[in-house]
Amino acid sequence: MDTTLQDPLVGRLLDGRYRVDARIAVGGMATVYRAVDTRLDRVLALKVMHPALATDAAFVERFIREAKSVARLAHPNVVGVFDQGAEGAYVYLAMEYVAGCTLRDVLRERGALSPRAALDILEPVLAALGAAHRAGFVHRDMKPENVLIGDDGRVKVADFGLVRAVGSATATTGSVLGTVSYLAPEQIEHGTADTRADVYACGVVLYEMLTGGKPHSGDTPAQVLYQHLNTDVPAPSAAVPGLAPELDDLVAAATARNPEVRPHDAVALLALLREARAGLGDEQLDAVPPLARSEARDTAEDRTSVIARPVPAATEHTNRLPAPEAPPAATRRRPPRGPLLIVVAVLLALGLGAGVWYINSGQFTRVPAVLGQTEADATKRITDAGLDVGTTKRAFSDVYERGTVMAVDPAPGERLRGNGTVVLTLSRGPEIVKVPNLRNKPLAEARRALEEEGLSPGVITREFSDSVAQGSVIGSDPEPGTERSPDSAVALVVSKGSPIDVPDVSGETVADATALLQEEGLTVKVAPERINSLEEAGTVAAQSLAGGSRAAEGDVITLTVSKGPKPVEVPDVSGESTADARAALEDAGFEVEVKKSFPYLGDTVASQSVKGGETAPEGSTITITIKGL
Repeated sequence: MDTTLQDPLVGRLLDGRYRVDARIAVGGMATVYRAVDTRLDRVLALKVMHPALATDAAFVERFIREAKSVARLAHPNVVGVFDQGAEGAYVYLAMEYVAGCTLRDVLRERGALSPRAALDILEPVLAALGAAHRAGFVHRDMKPENVLIGDDGRVKVADFGLVRAVGSATATTGSVLGTVSYLAPEQIEHGTADTRADVYACGVVLYEMLTGGKPHSGDTPAQVLYQHLNTDVPAPSAAVPGLAPELDDLVAAATARNPEVRPHDAVALLALLREARAGLGDEQLDAVPPLARSEARDTAEDRTSVIARPVPAATEHTNRLPAPEAPPAATRRRPPRGPLLIVVAVLLALGLGAGVWYINSGQFTRVPAVLGQTEADATKRITDAGLDVGTTKRAFSDVYERGTVMAVDPAPGERLRGNGTVVLTLSRGPEIVKVPNLRNKPLAEARRALEEEGLSPGVITREFSDSVAQGSVIGSDPEPGTERSPDSAVALVVSKGSPIDVPDVSGETVADATALLQEEGLTVKVAPERINSLEEAGTVAAQSLAGGSRAAEGDVITLTVSKGPKPVEVPDVSGESTADARAALEDAGFEVEVKKSFPYLGDTVASQSVKGGETAPEGSTITITIKGL
């Protein structure tokens, strides 16, 4: 019987906009429907929270957080969220509709996949999660049901319903949110989940794709949880003989029970995947998997659920996770009769055990996972582990951001004796980078943009511009889009803003000159020392930018104040001809006025207004009188 017909939402117009056509899937928290947006006339998926949960404010808040979180992840491998709303008891998300199937459907139908197919699916999944991790979010519920494979072959990650900011704590109820088969040990034991929890889940998904089955199974969820805590994920080649060792190593790195040993986030795991893939030949990638041994039935552990966290052994609690039943006890031997022999045997066993532990593990330290971290963070994590950091290397990388760790020697997870040395290789970014378009960016922002691209700010020149704001970039040399090697210098031309014509304030009082210049948008500074000039004492004798020059808004104009003309000795020109007397006086810096007595036939200076040898202000007028015949 088609249960869709019994669904009260099918055929309904939700929120006056979304026509619900059919039910697609039912999950632990919500039901997904295919619907039509009647306003935009497009097919989409509606994820509607179960009405029973809509009364729980915490669940509604988590549901709405999904919409806000995913809406910020503009990535081609993330299912997009278009809208969020509520009508009565129905709280919903309007999401991108992906026509196709889930990875779970593929595994049910085909069982184990070829390594090439498994890596082809996991790579875009890690790209999507990497975008989320770098944006500060953790998915926390990665599993095949949340990997959508479109009819066109595109792979998308869905259901960010449990997404949470990196580093945030679990709910105060002490519950663990997620799906049992894919929970990382720290989620079960401590209730915490960061980017490495998603890495662990992806490692389990990869194991399932390569083998057709889950690494841990049991009759109850408690037994599965116990195995996550106490048993390493087995090598895929143990279930499928002939799989390449590189695939075993990739699964082992992702599913390490100690989160410190795992890749730091999905970007780091993606780099390991690509490195492993590069080492595989076509025969290894296209190895035909054995007949499917995947589980064709739904189990309770396949669904997202709220699982009580285990409590300490000393605390009794109804939600305590029981350990698997102990195997039947073997026939017990009679203990030694003498108490002394018992004590000796125990001491010998303890001593031998401690010795074996020290020889095999105690004297070694595992290299922590630091791929994708900054040099400072990686150095701190390595030194905190008791290891030393050697001379840092640098190399180009298209995967790791500039300045982050792209390689570690020895590799993460390997063991070093004592306080061994770890060598970090930092990414220089791509080997070829393009000059970004910096026009209209403030200079400080443009410098940062160049450094983020792996380029260096070069010579700064400044020009006037009517279209670009003062202090922002007009252009660069080389031009935007030009390819350059990392660390190449890029010269910048910065706007001085619209030009201002500087007014001439010579001879003005300081107050009048200051007001006039400030009205033009210029800054005024008065020189501390005064000079002799032809201008009156107390007025402007000189300005740092002459009148008629061009300046930028805010430029400083320095004014020099006059202390009046300097005194100059007047030459004695009595008895000189008019021409000689004029020349002598003008050379001394005076103006000359000539008076002649009647009859005007003579040409000899009879007298002068200031006698020779006396002083007069430079530039003042000396009157000479020419005597007649």
